[in-house]
Amino acid sequence: MNYILIAALAPVAMLLYYIYRKDDFQKEPVKEVLKAFGLGVVSVFVSLMISGPLGAMGFYPDEPQGLWGAVAVSFFGAAIPEEIAKFLLFWLFVRHNKYFDEHMDGIVYASVVSLGFAGVENILYLFSAGDEWLSTGISRAIFSVPGHFFFGILMGYYYSLVRFDPLSPSINKFWVLGAPIIAHGIFDTILFAAGVVNEFLALVLMVLFVVFCNSLRKLASRSIREHLVKDGVVVE
Repeated sequence: MNYILIAALAPVAMLLYYIYRKDDFQKEPVKEVLKAFGLGVVSVFVSLMISGPLGAMGFYPDEPQGLWGAVAVSFFGAAIPEEIAKFLLFWLFVRHNKYFDEHMDGIVYASVVSLGFAGVENILYLFSAGDEWLSTGISRAIFSVPGHFFFGILMGYYYSLVRFDPLSPSINKFWVLGAPIIAHGIFDTILFAAGVVNEFLALVLMVLFVVFCNSLRKLASRSIREHLVKDGVVVE
């Protein structure tokens, strides 16, 4: 049991340490980071309060049947309720937070909230995997946990643009939620679709999935670099 818990939380802790260290110019207080992480844990339950009614109203099936089912489950069962829940807790935390005073802070706090969500989700997945907990933990450490991390970076990136840049285009208000929802929805759709198509298409989709994840990684890295530069940090 202890091994499973460690396997579930280790990738979360690594990414938490990474993003905290990235904020070199004016680090956020540890207690504030822990609060954001705790709110990410709470966001799991908020997301269930959204996804439950959506499922009851027929917006998505219990199990994806065909490509449309994969899209419906991915967006209405996961991406939309989860990213809305994470955003609500993130917004409640930063809207009057005196420590939220730099572009990079949006990325730090939004990604930490996402990691709080990912930590709970990872624990649930690994404990329900039975004897396959190790392989499940490895695959989720490589893809799913970083995925949530990247979605949080996108959310924080656009939120900081809206908050701190007076000339930021109005469309960025949409992208605060639109970017993580779309990225999350595509991420899950590829995975679910791979399970409802033939073996050849499934292989093609998994190659596409790896390419998509790498693109998310590059976008997240570029977003961090841009906001560090905006805050006056010299990035080599």
